Amino acid sequence: MAVLSILHHPDPRLRKKAQPVTQFTSALQKTIDDMLETMYAAHGIGLAATQVNIQKQIIVIDVSEERNQPQVFINPSIVSSDGSVEHDEGCLSVPDYYDKVTRPDHVQVSALNRDGEAFTLEAEALLAFCIQHEIDHLQGKLFVDYLSPMKQQRVRKKMDKWEKEQKNPNNKSAQATAE
Repeated sequence: MAVLSILHHPDPRLRKKAQPVTQFTSALQKTIDDMLETMYAAHGIGLAATQVNIQKQIIVIDVSEERNQPQVFINPSIVSSDGSVEHDEGCLSVPDYYDKVTRPDHVQVSALNRDGEAFTLEAEALLAFCIQHEIDHLQGKLFVDYLSPMKQQRVRKKMDKWEKEQKNPNNKSAQATAE
């Protein structure tokens, strides 16, 4: 398994729509394993293939406290949803930024598992939010798209600063020492 590189907003590749998975091969199994390893290494609870520049409809999720209950959704779609709850949301592609997003708190999702077998799942609360968030990624949508234009501009500035710090980590420590 390998830890994959996660794309960061505003990378235009995050805006591409993923294509359905049509073949269940050993390469697909490796991709799923690599995505899980990447999600765990980044301390995330969900990851869409588009976040690691794989334009396929694959998401991996683990919302368990023990981090030992991975779930795989291939070609997922939300069949129904109910309720509406505002909650704090973050994203591995928008590091160190969290904001309130309103989403249905109950969803029914249909998908294929890693072996290509169809299943339907009822999800609520955190799992429901995570599934919706990751399916958005497959459609080229980010959680910041739900924010006001002013907040989106703030996120863009924060991401520009974050990118500069990643490219020049010595500058960040020198800046912290000067303060």
